[in-house]
Amino acid sequence: MMTAYPLSAVRTLALHSQGLTTPDHGNSKVTLAAINKIVEQVNYVQIDTLNLIQRSQYIVLWSRIGNYAPADFDLLIYSPEGRKLFEGVQFVAAIIPLKDYRFQLAQMDRGRESLLKWYTSWLDGQGNREMVSMALDRIHQEGGLRAYDFEYHGPKRGSWWDWKPAKIALEYLFVRGDLMIAKRVNFQRVYDLTERVLPSWVDTNPPSTEERDKYWIEQGLIALGICQPTQLADYSFHMRRAYPKTIGSELLKQGVVVPVNAILADGETHEMLVHKDQLETLQQAAEGVIQARRTTFLSFFDSLFWCRGRDMQLWGYRNLLEAYTLKEKRRYGYFCLSILHHDRLVGRFDPKIERKTGVLRLKALYLEQGVVLDEELVSGVASAMRDFMVFHKAKELVIEKSQPAEFGVKLLKAV
Repeated sequence: MMTAYPLSAVRTLALHSQGLTTPDHGNSKVTLAAINKIVEQVNYVQIDTLNLIQRSQYIVLWSRIGNYAPADFDLLIYSPEGRKLFEGVQFVAAIIPLKDYRFQLAQMDRGRESLLKWYTSWLDGQGNREMVSMALDRIHQEGGLRAYDFEYHGPKRGSWWDWKPAKIALEYLFVRGDLMIAKRVNFQRVYDLTERVLPSWVDTNPPSTEERDKYWIEQGLIALGICQPTQLADYSFHMRRAYPKTIGSELLKQGVVVPVNAILADGETHEMLVHKDQLETLQQAAEGVIQARRTTFLSFFDSLFWCRGRDMQLWGYRNLLEAYTLKEKRRYGYFCLSILHHDRLVGRFDPKIERKTGVLRLKALYLEQGVVLDEELVSGVASAMRDFMVFHKAKELVIEKSQPAEFGVKLLKAV
């Protein structure tokens, strides 16, 4: 009978695979290589626009390496000399290693065949095909442009996904691969020809469909560490709707993907999947050789949470985004960060950075039910909070509400 790995080992492997087990680096400088390594480790970083604090893509890096210069991350994405990453689409907008560019080509090909059916109907609208040609011609002649650089004199538009025609044309050309994002100005995308943005060293030979699918499944499983069979394609968002089950079965038969038994947060034993290269790491986690020792905060969009239901399965914790929920119906807050302490998700808080005054304001702070508020927990969260404040150039911490109240009092004192 197959031995069931304990929950502690499952959590540790999942966190270790995501770069979330090591203690903070302290005051040592974070190198460009370290930033690039993290992005490659998690496969890609989801982009989000919410900015009550640093945007999610920057928080994801901070969660793993502590205080660093976001400008260094940008350099890896947008600098012609230092570009190792690029903005692409994995069903969601994402920052992706350029080493994986060739595996994105099928996404772009589908774009040419109407990856998004919505674009097809838009192209049939009056003057829209001409707008696409005009936008491409201008970029050919003028260099990189923003949507802002195209005049619009049409009817007043709403604020939610109601783009002007030029913006839609630029996004269409971006999705199908004609354009890339050369840089950002005040977070606005600057679109330029792919041939002018893509470094010459990048492999552009398209893989076969089988090679591509095997690659993303393996990379996803390595980044996850361990998951249930039904979650094997969840990590690569673009595979969710068309998961190639035959490839998954083949990898199992080849022994590349290995089934193991593991105890999850419900106390029951479940069949899980591990990549063959991480079986030894799982065993080391079970023996305590590898331990989860990091305390940090996680964005809702963090890759740790990408597999549906995995937050509850491994931690008995529900990762929530309530930014688009009516204020009176929110349970926790607008954009809560989860608190990771060693191998547990112990709480969350709803932050806002007041950039002019340098105040980091926690509108609400919560400890999960059943979590013991001991000195080690307070010390770990306080240390992470100090680093979080440095990352945001904050000079003062204000906690408006805390449940329990004792948590807020002790955290303020420790910080």
